[in-house]
Amino acid sequence: QLIDRATSPRDEGDPKAEQKTLEESWQDLALIKATTKAPDKRRREDLNEPLLLPARPPAPGEAHEPKVCIAPPETPQVKSSPPHCLTLQEKLLSHYSSRLAVPDVQASLIPQLARNICAHLQNFLHTKCPELPFGTLSLSGPLLDGLGVLPADHINLMLPVGLDTALWSLIPGEDTVVRNPQYWIIKRTDLEYFPRGCSPWDRFIVGQYLSSNVLNETLHKMLVASINWPAIGSLLGTVVHPVVASLELKLKVKHDQVELSITLFPVVEMEDKVLLAAPPEGLVENLWLESFYRAEVSKVKELDASDSGARQHCLRILNGICKSHPALHKLCGSPLAHVILHLSATSPDWAKESLADRFQQVLEELVGYLEKGVLPSYFNHKINLFCELSEEEIDEMGFVLYRAVSEPELLLKEK
Repeated sequence: QLIDRATSPRDEGDPKAEQKTLEESWQDLALIKATTKAPDKRRREDLNEPLLLPARPPAPGEAHEPKVCIAPPETPQVKSSPPHCLTLQEKLLSHYSSRLAVPDVQASLIPQLARNICAHLQNFLHTKCPELPFGTLSLSGPLLDGLGVLPADHINLMLPVGLDTALWSLIPGEDTVVRNPQYWIIKRTDLEYFPRGCSPWDRFIVGQYLSSNVLNETLHKMLVASINWPAIGSLLGTVVHPVVASLELKLKVKHDQVELSITLFPVVEMEDKVLLAAPPEGLVENLWLESFYRAEVSKVKELDASDSGARQHCLRILNGICKSHPALHKLCGSPLAHVILHLSATSPDWAKESLADRFQQVLEELVGYLEKGVLPSYFNHKINLFCELSEEEIDEMGFVLYRAVSEPELLLKEK
């Protein structure tokens, strides 16, 4: 097929000759990687057997003596049972239990370590910044919601930023220069009546907007230079240190049994929105990212509770596979959860016996979304969850998943 396509003359008048869908290109790559099986080599035991020479014709006058063939004694044959071929359902369950399930020791130790560090950080902020109305730190992440898979090495700390709604308002990102509905701007209002200084957060204003970058930079300096992490680590029986070079607010924790990464996110909750101080890379520094994590987890659990479904189990397996795959790791988390939620609206059968069918269906849906380059958010169809993926990343993901649709076992192999 590739040779025919390469040697056939191109139709100059056909405008479609310059176009090829992503799915066709993924199919071409699959053809290139397909290899033919080499012919079976002769076994070494066969080479040791004497060759059968043709029978010598009898000489003239030589009598034809009948030859008696003595049959070798029959050896009793033991009937072997045919090998059991595992179904995809059995392979998925085995893959999860043997390689993805989080051991009980880690499932209890990691949150406990994070809570201890959270308590020390909370005390420091109240002492160092009493004028800033930070809320109570809380832990967040799949491990705490029963959705964690190996390697279970990350937890988020959510730091509430308490804003006076009379002094601040939200502006949708689609109404700003970024034209991205997943980001928001927090604007300081009524400055003519309530001048700067009326809000404790005015020190983080750039222009008329609460800058997520300035707030993160201030907290980063505190984490790096103002907190005695060696002393805290010795109290907890761990080694704790901030990641200086990271743009995020990260801590690394080393324990005898686990290693953990903790990310701190300032969070604003206004007008039923959950906004994280996680601006995109670039010159825009006032943006706040809308997070749907709590809504995703709540909806998936609600649907499973209503029909005893396997959505959470399917999500755990998919997250574990994508997390360890070099081409698919950016699909972890929200993209997979939103695909499952979209699919739940059209495929109501999520019984545990249908896990393999739904798993394959999710792969097919992902290929379709990647081909379009658009995965709409389940909670806001204006948001494209693939908007920050490059064309190369989409093409590589599409090729891997296109092959996996017909052979899902490829995703279960060692990377």
